[in-house]
Amino acid sequence: MKYQIPSTLLAVALSGSSTSAFINPSSFGISQQQRSSSLSMVLEKPKKEKKLSKLEILKTKSDHLTNPLKEQLVTEEISVNKDAMQILKYHGSYMQSNRELKGKKDFQFMLRLKQPAGELPADLYRLLDDLSATMGQGDLRATTRQCFQIHGILKGNLKTVISSIMNIGSSTVGACGDVSRNVMTTPAPFKTAEYKYANEWSKVFAQLFRPMTPAFSEIWLDGEKAASVEYWSKQVEEYDVDANMVKDNGRGIILPDSVEPLYGDRYLPRKFKIGVTVPGDNSIDIYTNDIGCVVVTNDKGELEGFNVMVGGGMGRTHNKESTFARAADHLGFVPKEDMMEVMKSILASQRDHGNRDVRANARMKYLVHTLGIDNFRTLVESYYGKKIQPWKEIEDFKYNDWMGWWEQGDGKLFYGLHVDNGRVKDDGDFRLKTCLRVLVDKFNLDMIISPTQSLIFRDIDPKDKAEIESIMAEHGLTPLEQVDPLARLAMACPALPLCGLAQTEAERRMPSYIDRVRSLLNGMNIPEEEILMRMTGCPNGCARPYMAELAFVGDGPNSYQIWLGGSPVLTRTAFPYIAKMKDENLEATVEPILAMFIQQRQEFEAFGDFCHRVGAEAIETYARNYVAGSVKA
Repeated sequence: MKYQIPSTLLAVALSGSSTSAFINPSSFGISQQQRSSSLSMVLEKPKKEKKLSKLEILKTKSDHLTNPLKEQLVTEEISVNKDAMQILKYHGSYMQSNRELKGKKDFQFMLRLKQPAGELPADLYRLLDDLSATMGQGDLRATTRQCFQIHGILKGNLKTVISSIMNIGSSTVGACGDVSRNVMTTPAPFKTAEYKYANEWSKVFAQLFRPMTPAFSEIWLDGEKAASVEYWSKQVEEYDVDANMVKDNGRGIILPDSVEPLYGDRYLPRKFKIGVTVPGDNSIDIYTNDIGCVVVTNDKGELEGFNVMVGGGMGRTHNKESTFARAADHLGFVPKEDMMEVMKSILASQRDHGNRDVRANARMKYLVHTLGIDNFRTLVESYYGKKIQPWKEIEDFKYNDWMGWWEQGDGKLFYGLHVDNGRVKDDGDFRLKTCLRVLVDKFNLDMIISPTQSLIFRDIDPKDKAEIESIMAEHGLTPLEQVDPLARLAMACPALPLCGLAQTEAERRMPSYIDRVRSLLNGMNIPEEEILMRMTGCPNGCARPYMAELAFVGDGPNSYQIWLGGSPVLTRTAFPYIAKMKDENLEATVEPILAMFIQQRQEFEAFGDFCHRVGAEAIETYARNYVAGSVKA
């Protein structure tokens, strides 16, 4: 499936080659002279300039994300207009309303933090706990990209909340919008060289691709500097990120924009996601990112560079085959000294050649898919000015959620606390939110938000372990060994009632689906099976459902698409099985698949691997002839 690259016709030639990198060079306007040039990129403007989309015009006219938001925030309305709502996303906030309330809309705002590597200092948690109680809806929500969201903020309180977060040394900048989003990394705080490099470089990339516009301080801090600099920036000062950001190799990466040298006044075509991990650790769904980076060290544990993958992404649209989920391709190996320049080159490739005409096809995965990985690599090399080296062999990826007690490697412990669907709240005898505050206040513990919406306490003194467990028990938290493995593996997006895109339930329904699938497994005598399940209320894929072994993707009121065959180690996408499964038909739909799994699985074969091997057609045929209750292990 091919897509037109709308903003320019691009021509990229392989070094020293008379043969174009593209299958059909003439369709991209490549001359023989251009084909023989060394790592050159030719941009040819279309004969007739295309009209910009409304959103692209809005970004251009916003004065680098200032207007019309600045004017809209001081009106007496409880909402902002549509244009201001779009610009507000870059500041980390979405305007929402409770879709279950009748009558006049109760506009409120969700605020998402920027937390590179998922890190949450104790002081920041105290602030978020207080703000959510006094100016939010009383809870917090951990996202699948390792950051917290506060829901229920009123327009008049936005400035207080955001300025408080900025002044304590944190940020909401770039948590949303067409820029680099929160940079993920493995949440395990092991004190090894590999994990240290992954943690540090995730912050380097967060700094490298941060928006530079003064709009954030102008709007939220009245033009003043924040009382504290962002905590992660202090941790990567030795990398001289700012100088590397504006370093100009003369190959088109740096734009003639004094405010945003990397983004320009139109920023990116769409959101841009980066993840960093170590060999063997796929706790972050590395293949779902626009750029995935894997630490590569030598025998002495010294950083050599990174294996880089590109073109992952989850979002799609129902009944629109030109949109699809995609796992990233391996681009190659990059030495550490060139890593920032290559990252800039990849971003510039998407910035200049991503689809700005059709927003549904604007993610970089479509550019990679259209060109193919070899041609995309050549495009990146044209900005970089060098060849990208081959991918280096590394340890196979495994999945671990890092829950429970672990030794860090420095004499201290970390503890992974499972949180159902990321919702930090008090509810009757279950007092998670209060418990976290008690632990943070008593032990001054920093946290890390995990990619599976759970929490990790790090740097725990072993002598405090028993007391921490006692405090958790007193607040009604379930011990990890009593948490259903299906729940540990599961994720769901918030969906209803606040998400404007949700077509049905997700977070509120997932617990019942876990119970119902558990009942099936027990009844069919396979209680030991651990199936990675995910649920979203719409096809946009916030909970990364298309990587799951079994996924439920909302496609109507109380209705879901079923996706099967993702890998238990999260290295491939699933396939669609059926659409419009009504909630009451869950058991009738899933039982035949489990029965076929029982009868036809190979030794030690996981559920997702089995579905991937046999395919949708075989499962459909088996299900048509299946008699309910006829198969047990």
